[in-house]
Amino acid sequence: MSSPESAAPAPAARAARPARPQIVLEVLERIQLSRHLVRIVAGGPGIAEIEPNGKTDAYSKMLFAHPETSLTPPYDLDALRAELAPELLPATRTYSIRRFDIPGGQIWIDFVTHGDEGVAGPWADRAQPGDPVVLRGIGGGYAPDPSADWHLLAGDDAAIPALAAALEAMPADAVGAAFIEVAGPEDELPLDAPDGIAVTWVHRGDAAAGTSPVLVDAVRAAEWRPGRVQVFVHGERGAMKALRPYFTDERGLDRAQLSLSPYWAYGRREDAFQAEKREPIGQV
Repeated sequence: MSSPESAAPAPAARAARPARPQIVLEVLERIQLSRHLVRIVAGGPGIAEIEPNGKTDAYSKMLFAHPETSLTPPYDLDALRAELAPELLPATRTYSIRRFDIPGGQIWIDFVTHGDEGVAGPWADRAQPGDPVVLRGIGGGYAPDPSADWHLLAGDDAAIPALAAALEAMPADAVGAAFIEVAGPEDELPLDAPDGIAVTWVHRGDAAAGTSPVLVDAVRAAEWRPGRVQVFVHGERGAMKALRPYFTDERGLDRAQLSLSPYWAYGRREDAFQAEKREPIGQV
């Protein structure tokens, strides 16, 4: 047993971030984009509280009331914690904002759905005009750099909204490649990309999302062009862990060139996944 003098100090507790105000919108329209992708067009008076941040990976922490509670937003979360069992509290899930159209009074949010699995997907499957849409601010950190010599983008189904937004925002003379993992051809979508960006849909087939190496293999096999690259690669945690050393160690990219982050983790609910991400390295 270590003595008190030799024991490693306990990690300092991370200060809690102040909760962002809730922005309450409503469903204007539900659009089935593909067999597993649903678009919710949201708007209403609350749209005036949204400030686009100019990032193509813009996202929001969304609150979803438990279907058995019939709560009306905005939610008094402190009071609800004292009244409801934990499993009945509004659930938090993170979703990309596919498009801001503030002058038109709407935003687009795309959801990956898998039947009754999860919280947000089933909600999007059942969503009707007038249903509440509750956001907690807008985050994000990436936008295409027009001065980059070329671009490399990759992601799975969950990253399609951010990838599509990035491709749309690129200058017409942008060059590079984008790799998008989906189950099969029926999950592909028409995307607006510069002629110089080669978009490749990578199919995992019957493998469950998050269990196939096809995206990692496609990125590693891609042509590495000369010049300064800007990389945007987001998706399942295992794939991101496999690709990070490829970019940082093998290709020698610095942090300014690389936006790489896990959007989700296979076998983890988002609340558990986000809690793991806050743990000190080695304790997950």
